[in-house]
Order: sequence, then structure tokens, then C-alpha cells
Amino acid sequence: MSISTSMFAMESAVADYVAHQRALGRGYRNEERILLSMCHWLAQSSLREPDQASFDRWCDTMHHLGTNTRRARQLMVHKFCLFRQRAGHGCFVPNPLYFARPCPYIRPVIVQPDQVARMLVAATHLTPTLGSPLLPAVTRIAIVLLYTAGLRRGELLRLTLQDVEPTSGVLQIRESKFHKSRLVPLSTDAARELRLYLRKRLTASLGTGPETPLLCNTTRGLRGYTGTGISRPIHALFELADVRDAEGRCPRIHDLRHSFAVQALIRWYQEGADVQSNLPKLAIYMGHVSIVSTAYYLPFVPTIAALASERFEKHLGHVPGGGKP
Repeated sequence: MSISTSMFAMESAVADYVAHQRALGRGYRNEERILLSMCHWLAQSSLREPDQASFDRWCDTMHHLGTNTRRARQLMVHKFCLFRQRAGHGCFVPNPLYFARPCPYIRPVIVQPDQVARMLVAATHLTPTLGSPLLPAVTRIAIVLLYTAGLRRGELLRLTLQDVEPTSGVLQIRESKFHKSRLVPLSTDAARELRLYLRKRLTASLGTGPETPLLCNTTRGLRGYTGTGISRPIHALFELADVRDAEGRCPRIHDLRHSFAVQALIRWYQEGADVQSNLPKLAIYMGHVSIVSTAYYLPFVPTIAALASERFEKHLGHVPGGGKP
């Protein structure tokens, strides 16, 4: 069997595996990309099938990635090889005992409202470029939507003009994580920011077709921003606005989603709302399968601890002393 024929067989096996997983309701876009990249690496290395030696060499190409990312990709290949083996192919299956060891996930940096306000001011000082003529406006609306609506970065970048309703201030998130679509109503201020951005976008003549990306640039023709393309100016704003926590850590983009969830919880405590009954609503708004996923975004920060303690003392503070309600 030639190398090209072998590569076609591997790619066909990847297609079968991905189709099987998608039939079970999974997206598997990232998994498909990683597995196909491994197939191409094998072909470029003149290898027909993976074995322990080639798998180890492929893993060595990911030394620049984080431990958890490397482990996740190794597990993708492991599951794919198991699928091939169960389908009757006597193929190699890597041993997970030798995969990269998982590390605890980095604690999120909870961005405060005053820090976001400084970022929005700093956004006006960003310099537009030929490829990003609306860079200040794009970065500003990106911060607003990530922080006030708790969107994932990918959800923000996939938004098109047909997905936004400026009058009512509602976003339609299509086929996001776990194939879940949802409607995301914006706050009054966020909806106003969206309308301002759309007016600037219209003035810049960046396309008005319904499937045109909401956030677009002209780097190589009219196209949407990539993850790196939008992350770069947002990280610049973190630095310009000196957004750091008490330990001096700078946030990641995804920390804005954590911050959204934490700020929602803080508001409920301050308003005297029933936090427990509101958690399922927050899960739906954020596009989670259950509140278990939402709980991951709610670290027990000092502000929440203080508010929860005050509520406990107000309702049950008499109990330790034997008093009556």
C-alpha cells in the first residue's frame, strides 16, 4: 500500500469516526481537525500507520502546548484508535498511562466592573489599521458582549448580522457547544452599545449580507476575526487598563465569562433574590447542559463569601446561640 493510499484510508477512518460521534450528538469539530493533522503528519513522515514510536514523535511536536492541551489531544487519538480496533482493524492503541499528566486548571481572574470601564476607555485609543479599520469599535463591542452576556469567544466570532436583533437587543447563538442553540437577550446598555457599533459598521461599508460576520476585518478580503485576531487587542486592553487581580495576574479572554457568572451571583445576593432557583436560569443563559457546568464558573470569591455569610447570619444567626427566629 502506498503512502498516499494509506493516508486516504486514515482520513476515511477519521471521517467514519467523526460521523459516528456526531450521530451521538457531539460536534467533534476540534477533534476532527486534530486527527486530520495527525494523518497529515504521518504522511509527511512517510508513515502508513501509527505505532508507539511514531505516536511518541507526534506527541513531541506539541511540546510548546500546555500539559492539559497535550493530554486532551492524546486522548483524542486514543479514542480514535479504540474505534478502529473495535471496527476490526488490528491497529495500535496508545496507553493512557504514558500520556501527559493533567494539571489543575488555572484559577480565573475575576474582572471587576471598574476594570471593564477602564478597558472601554482604553479601547478608544487603539489605532485602526488597513486590515482592521474598525479595530477600536470592534474591540469595544467584543468586551461588552463577552462581559455582559457571558459569551464564549467562539460564539462571539461566529455571530453574523442575521444573528443580531438591534431593536430588541437579542442575540441568536447557533449550534454552539453540545449542539445547543439559544437566544441571549442583552441588557439595555449592551443593546445600546450594539446599535452604536452597527451604525459605525454600516458607515465603514463592511458588508450588509445576512451571513456577513458581525465582527469583520479586511485583512484578506471581507472576513471574520479569528480567535487570535480578536484576542490580541483584548489582551492589549488588559495591559493598557492594568487589569490584574490582587496577586498581579492578568486575565485570559475566557475569564470574562467567569466574571459574568460571578457578577450575576453577586447581584442576586445584593438584590435579596433566591440564588438557588436562579442558577438554572443562569445555566440556560450561558448555554450549559446543567447547573453542574455553571458551578464551574462560580469560584467562591471573597465578595460572594461575605454576601453569603451576611445572608446566613440574617436568617439563621440566632441558631448557634439557641435563640428564636
